[in-house]
Amino acid sequence: MQVNLRVIAGPYKGRIFTFTQHDSFLIGRNPEAHLCLPEDRFFSRNHCLLEINPPHSFLRDLGSTNGTFVNGQRVREVFLNNGDRIQGGETVLCVEVGVGADNQSPRPGSSLEDHPTAPLFVTVECINCGRREQVQASAADEKFTFVCEDCRIELKKNPHTIPGYETVRLIGRGGMGAVMLGREQKTGRPVAIKTLLPEFAVSDKAMKRFMREIDVASALQHRNIVEFIDRGTYNGMIYLVTEFVDGCDAARLAESHGGQLPYPDAISVLAQSLDALSYAHAAGYIHRDFKDQNILVSGQGRDLVAKLTDFGLAKSFTHSGMSGVTMAGEMAGTLAYMPPEQLRNFRDVRPQSDIYAVGMTAYSLLSGTIALDLPKKSSINNTIRAIFEQPTIPLKQRAPNVPDPICQIIDRALSKDPTQRWQSAAAMRNALLHAA
Repeated sequence: MQVNLRVIAGPYKGRIFTFTQHDSFLIGRNPEAHLCLPEDRFFSRNHCLLEINPPHSFLRDLGSTNGTFVNGQRVREVFLNNGDRIQGGETVLCVEVGVGADNQSPRPGSSLEDHPTAPLFVTVECINCGRREQVQASAADEKFTFVCEDCRIELKKNPHTIPGYETVRLIGRGGMGAVMLGREQKTGRPVAIKTLLPEFAVSDKAMKRFMREIDVASALQHRNIVEFIDRGTYNGMIYLVTEFVDGCDAARLAESHGGQLPYPDAISVLAQSLDALSYAHAAGYIHRDFKDQNILVSGQGRDLVAKLTDFGLAKSFTHSGMSGVTMAGEMAGTLAYMPPEQLRNFRDVRPQSDIYAVGMTAYSLLSGTIALDLPKKSSINNTIRAIFEQPTIPLKQRAPNVPDPICQIIDRALSKDPTQRWQSAAAMRNALLHAA
């Protein structure tokens, strides 16, 4: 499948933007926008952002002054359909959805509505029992996450039983899964068992992210990354078993200190986390969701140990293409921690994007807030616009007790320009330890 954005009016009339895989598309007067309209006074600098995952498309207006219109109606955010017309100022784009050029491409200037195609089907296999079924071609890329109906029923009947492990208690329940404290029967050691919740067994997005976390966890073995122990499926349930960290995440640790972690402890947490990131980057992976909630901390003082977790959004930056994790209309990761380039082109982020997230995490741990001037209940659109346009607030203004050298190191990590940040996790770690 592919999505075309055909410019049918305005200075770029006749130009076609084609998407055959997951991508983002920024429109505005910003020179870095994918469709830059510097002379059109009706457009804001960062006007609107499209997220396209063929055959799906989602448009989000970024708080533009004159608005974004779809089929004549002003919108803030909307899912787009074949034939929809997007307008801002003099520019009009038509959304065209159809099969790729290798199968059936439209004539220049024609709409894909004139070329209806019958649904394509592919055979997929249940990852648990091996049953084979046919599904529409749009799900072809998700075939390794397919679970048949019988396995889903079994999962709902007995969602937490895993052979070889005893369940002790439920630790947490999130948007797509549950985490339980368990005990390995052979050794008696405590473990954390993460499973996909029964009601999410049919969600390709949730399952693919979970499968990615399992793959990356099994590939990365480091003292400051939560240790992988086991993986598998049982009665339709997919599970991941890791070491159990007897502590809390860094965000809660900061809360226990009134919202601001003493900077010696913060430096210890950050240095160990950067060591883990350096190892992951060397192995070709970026985390893409680095934040204080994804750092598990145990011990205290000189015995404090930090371990990085949740690689569900991790992506190999050594290979081209996208991970296929984020679905249209949803922003992966914690939005305020994401650098501009990750919003603009999340298929092609590099280790420097993780460095920005480390800077925002450090800022939060030391000041109790983020480096952007946002209201407590800021909208997604306003947050995106602030990431693109708003300068970060120097840490010293929010945390005057933190030594100047440490503030400068963290401020550098938060540069909007990736080339001005620390170019490696190891370099930032060494600078922090030297300053401390």
